[in-house]
Amino acid sequence: MAEEAVTTLHAELALFGRVEEGFALLEVFLEVARGRLGAVVLDPVGLRMPGEMTDDRTLVQKLIDEIEQESVGKARVAEREYDMDDEQARWDFVRLAYSSNQATVWSRRQRTTYFEVSGRERATYWLPDSLKAEYFAALSGRGWAIPEGWLTAVARQPKPWWKRGSWSG
Repeated sequence: MAEEAVTTLHAELALFGRVEEGFALLEVFLEVARGRLGAVVLDPVGLRMPGEMTDDRTLVQKLIDEIEQESVGKARVAEREYDMDDEQARWDFVRLAYSSNQATVWSRRQRTTYFEVSGRERATYWLPDSLKAEYFAALSGRGWAIPEGWLTAVARQPKPWWKRGSWSG
């Protein structure tokens, strides 16, 4: 069976009118994709809130401070996993993903990344056609505008596994 075509959607916070719009779009995605999700993780070391953030600033800083206070033995946790069935965990992940050096939402199969933030600067969705259709329908149904660049993004067939090189960004 052929794999679905995948669309790459850039989601850096600078692309949105307000950073909270990027958060809201990620929140809707996590709700829509919940049944397909595998691990949802982020690197808790060196969290730094986006400077453009306005709403929830105090709450997010409190989350960051609490994580910074935690220690596990003599070393810090390299990866923190979030349970997407828990509403508070989803809220926390959405607000912290863009504060992290690395935040990733994996598919249930663990071979596909659906969303990733790297270096607090780059953020990308990789959505199979069926999931993209569900996501866009949910955004429209909730009154959210779909970013123009997302509407014009072209889906591409994934390379067969034997043609895929080692990890590349």
